Amino acid sequence: MTGFGRGESSANGITVTVELKTVNSRYLDISFRLPQSLQNKELELKELLQQYVERGKVNLSIRVDKADTGIPEVTFNENLVEGYKQLLNDLREAAGIEEPVQLETLLEFNDIFESREQDAEEIEQIWQLTQDATKSAADKLVEMRLQEGSQLEEDLNNRVDHIDEMLSIIMDKLEGRTQEIRDDLLERINDLIDNDKIDEERLEMEVAVLVDKQDITEEIVRTQSHIKFFKQAVNNDDAVGRRLNFLSQEINREINTIGSKANDSEISQYVVKAKESLEQIREQVQNVE
Repeated sequence: MTGFGRGESSANGITVTVELKTVNSRYLDISFRLPQSLQNKELELKELLQQYVERGKVNLSIRVDKADTGIPEVTFNENLVEGYKQLLNDLREAAGIEEPVQLETLLEFNDIFESREQDAEEIEQIWQLTQDATKSAADKLVEMRLQEGSQLEEDLNNRVDHIDEMLSIIMDKLEGRTQEIRDDLLERINDLIDNDKIDEERLEMEVAVLVDKQDITEEIVRTQSHIKFFKQAVNNDDAVGRRLNFLSQEINREINTIGSKANDSEISQYVVKAKESLEQIREQVQNVE
């Protein structure tokens, strides 16, 4: 299910901004874009997000801004500065240059600068701000996904109701169908076989078996039961994506059986309509957490 959430948390001149984006996926897949100071926190962040999201491809991006602290992110290596200064002075004397070494000359040596090491207190503060901002972003993400979910819930209910309606129509058309199948089979057999040679008891048994093979009542009842559980799951607030996926597969299997056993062109039309709705349901179910 798609969604977006943004959270921000600040303290003592440090601001942490977290952005979460999700797209559809059958499983939970989290990718991170983290600053160096949080590279070792992937596992903790994953465990935190699992409290909010169970399915979907999640992109988590974190930015740490310490500009308001007034403390530069870089410092200089004093030993290197002294070494380059001595080197330049030696070079100046060797070349007979009287001008003293200037600051801009030393700035040409990029390796005199290095990242400022963070103290333990600052690292802990950044981590706390990160957790707060991530929770805020996750709350907004869930809120957006719930809005999409309510629309998806209505759509799934409408489509599964349509399947149920098709099954009811098929069930109505089954009244008297068993006797019609039986009579039709007997008539066809009698046309092909000399009546004097027919074993009536054996014939009745064979016809009963053939009629049973074409009876789709059991499949319809099972499908209606799956639909009942499907609707209960759709209206449940828990994560039901995998359950819905399983039920839609079972409904599909039963509807295929109904179509193949019915051997009736009129019933087949309603089976096709039911399968059209089911196909749309199976696509939508992939978006449900």
